[in-house]
Amino acid sequence: MKRTNEVFFKNHWKRVLIILPAFVILYLIGYIMDPFSEYARTFFHRDISEILTDFGITLIFCTIVCEISILISNWLDHKLPWIEHSRKRFVIETLLNFVAVLGILFIIFSIYSYYVPEAGMHSVLTDSKYIQETREIMQQFLITLMVTFLVMVINTGNSILLKWKNTAVRAAESDRIAMEAELQSLKLQLDPHFVFNNLSVLSELILRDQQLGYEYAEDFTKIYRYMLVNSKKNVIHLEEEIKFLNAYIFLLKQRVGEGLIFEIDIDRKQYLNSLPPLTLQLLVENAMKHNKTSKINPLHLRIYSNSEHSIVIENNFNPLETNTPSSGIGLENIARRYRLLGAVKPEIFQDDKIFKVTVPLIELK
Repeated sequence: MKRTNEVFFKNHWKRVLIILPAFVILYLIGYIMDPFSEYARTFFHRDISEILTDFGITLIFCTIVCEISILISNWLDHKLPWIEHSRKRFVIETLLNFVAVLGILFIIFSIYSYYVPEAGMHSVLTDSKYIQETREIMQQFLITLMVTFLVMVINTGNSILLKWKNTAVRAAESDRIAMEAELQSLKLQLDPHFVFNNLSVLSELILRDQQLGYEYAEDFTKIYRYMLVNSKKNVIHLEEEIKFLNAYIFLLKQRVGEGLIFEIDIDRKQYLNSLPPLTLQLLVENAMKHNKTSKINPLHLRIYSNSEHSIVIENNFNPLETNTPSSGIGLENIARRYRLLGAVKPEIFQDDKIFKVTVPLIELK
């Protein structure tokens, strides 16, 4: 997926589509406001070098105005997003652009007055030439404000459209992934091998130890209840996920026996933080499907919290001789769910001895 904060103006060729219209509009508005000014009447009677110089200066000016307007807009996107603070954003962005334009014009006229002293502010107020220059300065200021406002409107409209588009894309992908997770949980519920294996274990336990068989049936029920209730949720408290995982682990250990060793060491302070539902179960299932679980060489699976506000699922690397087909949801699905939640994505580490996945915990505000 593309970054959600991508903006229209990060592509240089698209910047040109804003700067060139601003360049044309600046001249056009200037002519409409005063078509009989000396500047307008004599513009095309000057030397070609003077005209090109005028065009060059104006183009640089338009580029500076556009760039500053874009920088202000991009900065405010992080401080005052349009969706949450539309009125405040409009007022502040307009004021900042107004101040920026004043600063640009002040610098330009200061440089102009320095190199052309006779056009400076020391001229007599009654001097008609000074009055004409003052009027041209005011016209230039108004024209610049209009162009700046135009750039601001285009940039803002583009930003809002992109945010709307990205939100719609994220919502569609979120719905699709939620549906995948729900279908996967239903698939697990209806998987004849899963049901058959657990019912077979349950039958054996009832014949051997009725109390243990009762506990097995209770945990079997907890697993399905958890999936039915929580599969559609975006996040769930870690404490609830651990309760579900303990029930799931109990079933696995009764079925696999000494071929599976679990070690869970999670700081209880982390229990109120959250993560996408079924995350830990999917990672445990992933480890079970791709590694041997024998009494001689058991699968050692550790689940623990670290100092970086994350949960680590780590197992010794003991791959099967034949590849087991993936469930189709696995690691990629977990990564996408984290991405859609705007959280730091899980990290995967693997070498010849261990396979480790670090999933960040999400702190709900």
